[in-house]
Amino acid sequence: MQMVLIRKDEQIRDLKTMLQQKEEEIQQLQSHLDKYQSVFSLWKPGQAVSRNSRTIREPRKQRAQGISAEPQEDFTDQTFPIYPKSERSRELIKSAILDNGFMKNLELPQINEIVDCMYPVDYKEDSLIIKEGDVGSIVYVMEEGKVEVSREGKFMISMGPGTVFGELAILYNCKRTATIKAKSDCKLWAIERQCFQTIMMRSGMIRQAEYTEFLKSVPTFRNLPDETLIKIADVLNESFYNQGDYIIRQGARGDTFFIISKGRVKVTIKEPGSLEEKEIRTLGRGDFFGEKALQEEDTRTANVIANDPEGVCCLVIDREAFKQLISDIEEIRTKYVDESTARRKINDGFAHVKLNELRVIATLGVGGFGRVELVQIGNDTGRSYALKQMKKSQIVETRQQQHIMSEKEIMEEANCDFVVKLFRTFKDTKYLYMLMECCLGGELWTILRDRENFDDSTTRFYTACVVEAFDYLHSRGIIYRDLKPENLLLDSQGYVKLVDFGFAKKLQAGRKTWTFCGTPEYIAPEVILNKGHDISADYWSLGVLMFELLTGTPPFTGSDPMKTYNIILKGIEAVDFPRTITHNAAALIKKLCRDNPAERLGYQKGEIRDIQKHRWFDGFNWEGLRTRTLTPPIIPKIRSPMDSSNFDEYPPDMDGLPPDDVSGWDADF
Repeated sequence: MQMVLIRKDEQIRDLKTMLQQKEEEIQQLQSHLDKYQSVFSLWKPGQAVSRNSRTIREPRKQRAQGISAEPQEDFTDQTFPIYPKSERSRELIKSAILDNGFMKNLELPQINEIVDCMYPVDYKEDSLIIKEGDVGSIVYVMEEGKVEVSREGKFMISMGPGTVFGELAILYNCKRTATIKAKSDCKLWAIERQCFQTIMMRSGMIRQAEYTEFLKSVPTFRNLPDETLIKIADVLNESFYNQGDYIIRQGARGDTFFIISKGRVKVTIKEPGSLEEKEIRTLGRGDFFGEKALQEEDTRTANVIANDPEGVCCLVIDREAFKQLISDIEEIRTKYVDESTARRKINDGFAHVKLNELRVIATLGVGGFGRVELVQIGNDTGRSYALKQMKKSQIVETRQQQHIMSEKEIMEEANCDFVVKLFRTFKDTKYLYMLMECCLGGELWTILRDRENFDDSTTRFYTACVVEAFDYLHSRGIIYRDLKPENLLLDSQGYVKLVDFGFAKKLQAGRKTWTFCGTPEYIAPEVILNKGHDISADYWSLGVLMFELLTGTPPFTGSDPMKTYNIILKGIEAVDFPRTITHNAAALIKKLCRDNPAERLGYQKGEIRDIQKHRWFDGFNWEGLRTRTLTPPIIPKIRSPMDSSNFDEYPPDMDGLPPDDVSGWDADF
């Protein structure tokens, strides 16, 4: 009898082991399914299927939330400790990074520096490494042990050595989306967000400065403005040659120009009738060759051969890329005239208005820091305004003071028919207030949600309105950074205006900014990779907007932000375009969503005119748009200045009053 019981115990143990293995297998399959579903939605009856049946897209039904990191401080001179590691540990960390959907996009020097700076962390069995809902700032690589991932108490997957986790936290300040628990003693390597972002920012700035200095040494580039030199630096490609490789061959046709960034080359020529090559000079770091090829097709007059045991690295640009960036003299941009005097007169008309005179009629929207109310001044029912109310304590808590002050400065100066005007600001101990122009036609997103998508001509009209707004902003060095249908409001005539300048920033010519901000589905690759970004990021988002207006959903959508970013990094060419998008619209979207910011339409020598002249806009009445004589595709029904029916209804604010903030950071608000 005892033997029978022992055998039964063994069978039970075996079955438990098999059950555990099956559960892990199911969870791994579920994880793979989640990954596929982040790209390919499950089909439902009535959904449109694209032409090759690979991707099924559902119209977006939820408002997209913008996110922003704390403004990036300049830590470029800061040094971080290097932690010693065995060669095995270094290779494991490097391999894990190269296997990770996001981090594999980093450059090798950046990866090497990240490996250097990662520090060791040990966790005992059953200890919590990451807790869902906590704010995180560390990414981990596991060298030894096993962890379990759960979300909302449900087991999701097990992970072992050579995996990266927690990577969203090194992009911006956010809450952890899952819990990770050690199932055995674990040895991890970790790096903090500040260290990671400094490595990314510093490498980008050093490279840009180095490339720009190289370009200034070349006669063709010497007299170009820094703004143009930086654009050229952004399209330079690095090419590596082993010793003895021919970089250029005598007699060959070429359209490529080279600057040596590392190593030495020898230049040889072969005289007519001779089989031998004669060495005429050697060139090293900072020297260049092939300059004539940038002006016209060049027949190479000599051989250039890599002549360095460690190889030669060259910075390369071809004639087509060069010509796209260099303007002819007559193509110099026409700046807008200064309208600050006219704008001040408008604002002066509201100087007498007091906060206690404003009467709330209805709520128009709810945002990250508070609410937007429809208000009237006193008993004047003939006009209405939008009052944006922001909690000061929440602004300070999320370190967004700089963004809020920038929003005020940009909006109170803007005088464009395609940008919502700010008339007056107020403040008390709890809130900041912005009294703005009211657009009672509602959000473009609400109309898109109800209609599911727009046709080509409707999309063209709204895209053109955004192009006009961008033309105005970019000519003043202002980057917008939060384009999406939620931030486009219809006025009483049906024209759209940009609203919400919380992420907008003034940039000096040729300079970049580094703060991670925007709405996940609309963020450009260079923002995700912390390479530094400028107005070119707005052109990327314009392509995304076109796609969403035509289909009802953005081209890059994942089940969580990190999956969305990984899909973005795969590029627009990996996106399946449904039949509803015409050939010309698809061509424009792809030109706006180029991976390399310097190659995007709108950013090259023709600037925004290149977008206006694109085939998709053939026949479009730009003059009618600017003079507002063009009939919009949708004219909203507005019964009176107090009519908020084109906006969704919002429940009253039940949060109670926020705490006071009297620190004085808002003295100039």
